Amino acid sequence: MSIPAGFRKFKFNTGFPEAVGPLYGKWDGEALLMGFRVEMRHCNPGQVAHGGMLATFADMFIPIAARVQAKADVGFAPTVSLNLDFIAPARLGSWVEGRAEFLRAGKSLFFAQGLATADGVLCLRASAIFKVTAPMGGVPTAEVMFEDA
Repeated sequence: MSIPAGFRKFKFNTGFPEAVGPLYGKWDGEALLMGFRVEMRHCNPGQVAHGGMLATFADMFIPIAARVQAKADVGFAPTVSLNLDFIAPARLGSWVEGRAEFLRAGKSLFFAQGLATADGVLCLRASAIFKVTAPMGGVPTAEVMFEDA
């Protein structure tokens, strides 16, 4: 199955991201969109993306996209809290796409939320809190996070 136009493969596919990916991203001028194609290895016995896969995706796309959009170097940003609402299934073969919103940053925490769709239908709503850690050496940009087209 193809990947939607404009999406590029996420560069950091080592360790756990490699096991669940590949993930893809696209800068649309205002937001960093991230997505993946649902494969059988992501599915539960009902041939829909397992809730754990969708939770993993939210735990990855929300902090990555939020920090790019906020132009903030908040460090590695480990997850403190992640709340999810599963709204509709993401069926085998569907394209799941996430969009995040940076809400607020303090000295030790930052807050963000995100929505994900499966083939354009809302499937997940998430809110999250992340720990601000030592800066990683600059504000991340979409250009450095994804492979060349």
